[in-house]
Amino acid sequence: MLLLTVVYDNSKEDIVDSFSKMKKYFHDRDIIVGFSESIESNTHFLKIFCDDNAFNTRFNNIFNLYTANILYDIVIDEFYKKEMQSFLTDTYFFLKYDEIKEIKKLSLDALKSEGAILNEYMVYFRNRKNSIIQKIIECIEENKEINIKGFITFRMKELIDDMESIIDKVVESYMVEKEYSEFIKLLKYFVEIQESKMEKVNIIIRPDSSYDIKDEHGNDIMDVLFSDLSEAKYSGAVSIDDMLISGLITNAPNIVAIHGVENCSNKELLDTIKNVFGDRVSFCNSCELCEKIRTGVKV
Repeated sequence: MLLLTVVYDNSKEDIVDSFSKMKKYFHDRDIIVGFSESIESNTHFLKIFCDDNAFNTRFNNIFNLYTANILYDIVIDEFYKKEMQSFLTDTYFFLKYDEIKEIKKLSLDALKSEGAILNEYMVYFRNRKNSIIQKIIECIEENKEINIKGFITFRMKELIDDMESIIDKVVESYMVEKEYSEFIKLLKYFVEIQESKMEKVNIIIRPDSSYDIKDEHGNDIMDVLFSDLSEAKYSGAVSIDDMLISGLITNAPNIVAIHGVENCSNKELLDTIKNVFGDRVSFCNSCELCEKIRTGVKV
């Protein structure tokens, strides 16, 4: 049974490798898929067949999805080579050359959007990619023949909005990260130039994610750490996490020991403390304080 005819020129000869991987995918599942290839001038015709007995709705859906992913990679490669640079320089003209270069690389990774989903940006990338692939599947279902050159020329217009929206999100993520990095540099500089007001601060994270803060002698120093922030403390305008960061920066302790890390519900807080205080930070899980946290004994 003829499933699809793929038409391509000499510049896309590597497409056979992609379909050969698909052939192996089905072969490993005891489904026979075969090829028939012919050439007229510089035009290649790749006909893809399967056994009539193997064909059913599930097989057809998998075949279309696999084929759509192959076409998606071709479209992304074409967009990356011919469209992305001009889109970035026209839309984000305020970015420097090195920033454009970095964003191009990040955008290609986002467009491919493979692997585990680690944050909300990756969720967005994956959703937009799936939207593009669904449009390609609809095209495959409408036609039993796909001309690669014609597909790129005419169908890419239907897909470009989704691709550009992914790049927009990459730029947004990049700018957020850049602003965060500059903010951290400023905080690090402030901590480094001022005199330390405390030798050591122990941040104890209880199982309910609340904090105890003690000095090296075991004295509660919560009020001391937050003394310059009392107005914000009682107004409720600032979160306890923000107050903790501000208190640490204001007092610039030489040592920041964090106990009960596994109880922290705000991993970004820990990252910020580590990024700002660097080698002054230690994450402890084996001292007497840590043991009290684990056993539920009041610290």
